[in-house]
Amino acid sequence: MNRLIAIDWGTSSLRGALIENGNVTEERAFARGILTVEPGGFPAVFESCFGDWMTQDALCLIAGMAGSQQGWMGAPYCPCPARFDDVAARLAWVVPGRIAIVPGLSIDTGGIPDVMRGEETQVFGALQSLNLQSARLVLPGTHSKWVTVTDSQITYFSTWMTGEFYALLRQHSILARTLPAHEPPPDPNAFGQGVKQALRGDGLLHTAFSARTLALFKRMAADALPSYLSGLVIGEELRCQALQPGDSVVIVGADALVARYEQALALLGVTCQRAASGATWIGLRTIAQSLRTS
Repeated sequence: MNRLIAIDWGTSSLRGALIENGNVTEERAFARGILTVEPGGFPAVFESCFGDWMTQDALCLIAGMAGSQQGWMGAPYCPCPARFDDVAARLAWVVPGRIAIVPGLSIDTGGIPDVMRGEETQVFGALQSLNLQSARLVLPGTHSKWVTVTDSQITYFSTWMTGEFYALLRQHSILARTLPAHEPPPDPNAFGQGVKQALRGDGLLHTAFSARTLALFKRMAADALPSYLSGLVIGEELRCQALQPGDSVVIVGADALVARYEQALALLGVTCQRAASGATWIGLRTIAQSLRTS
């Protein structure tokens, strides 16, 4: 098959790429994350969004939350450590030979499980694009993932609820009365100040209150406070990673978030590499190629 429909079906969004002879020829995005789809409605949503791409010679691979219990079909987690081939061998076929969902990954550390769905495909795509076999990666977002890859095998990962904690503090804590209701432009200086405060502080439960006191004593402008708070929560995430000067981290994500993590990691003396855009598409394309050669 020389025609691949690559789908990233998440909680709040649905994206797709048409890949022909290895190249992306068209992309589409819809506000049809899995939470907007009624039970049993996934085939109809897929058909309305991508049905015209599904020619007779096409293969469709879907990454993300479509494989969750609330998604199209439950795709069992692949336990870590896991190689690319382990993931590719555990596809959940919605339509045999035509439409499949990529499994997520699971890990158990000290009796506590952790999981990811969709990020594993981005990780393998990022490694492919950068020609790396070993790396430490961060995938920032609502739930950031830190991933360790050794000899092309994901050996460890952990989840950090950084974006969600920012939203909770920004909208539903006492800080919300101090921060502006609108979202002002990013303030790199305030962000950097927040990161530094987090790195030398005693934890977010303590440092978060400084966003209120800086405003109370008029030591920071109101429009700078959201960036400062962002620096606090991202800095707290980095503080827990045992990073050392000279370490290298691959960042996979949207440009705005990647830029913030680059700035924060630079304060620790950590060098960064950006993964190529479309890491998900590269990962799904590589899975498709492995199916053709197996």
